Amino acid sequence: MKYLKNKTNISVLIISLGLMFSSMTLLKPKKVIFFGDSITWHGPDEDGFITLMKNRLKTEGKIDQFELIGAGVSGNKIYDLFFRFQKDILDKQPDVVVIYIGINDVWHKSQSGTGTDANRYLNFYSAMVKILKDRGIEVVLCTPSVIGEKKDFTNPQDGDLNAYGQIVREIALKYNCNLVDLRKEMIKYLQVNNPDNAEKGILTRDRVHMNATGNKFIADQMYPVLFAKQR
Repeated sequence: MKYLKNKTNISVLIISLGLMFSSMTLLKPKKVIFFGDSITWHGPDEDGFITLMKNRLKTEGKIDQFELIGAGVSGNKIYDLFFRFQKDILDKQPDVVVIYIGINDVWHKSQSGTGTDANRYLNFYSAMVKILKDRGIEVVLCTPSVIGEKKDFTNPQDGDLNAYGQIVREIALKYNCNLVDLRKEMIKYLQVNNPDNAEKGILTRDRVHMNATGNKFIADQMYPVLFAKQR
């Protein structure tokens, strides 16, 4: 009888431990990494778009369900992301990766002659997305936003940004990724909210990097895609 009693106690202990570890697994927050350039680097700032989404998660009582991590580096282009992909993304074992890249790939062509041509942009981008999808990681893609805010399409890089934005849309479609079409939505916003055709000061502070309004705009675009439903 004593043997049976001890055996029963051990069984109860094993079941209890199993339930405890199952609960811990269920309570583990979903890790979301934001992968990009200086716009993303500023995401965790006090008024940055990552911070704004964290604050909204707190307000909605969902903050314990998600871990938001910024992985932006100033000046990065698509191949920079590729070369730090293992360390900054794969080694951290994320559940979701948000990729927002392309501004410097376009901008640096004219600024310093070190941009990225369209084919290389497509190939590096596709390679990362394929690896993530093959590992069962959810991927959210963002089209590159703006380099200049003039609403009459006279910003020098508008043509390239439209083309690179279309590349991102096609990658999202091919690999079945969620898309945050920042390029399209910012153009629509500027058509309404830039009556003087200003080149900066509506969503950006310097034609590229977001001001407080721009960060809120990005957060408002990303949030429904990432967090609107219980995940």
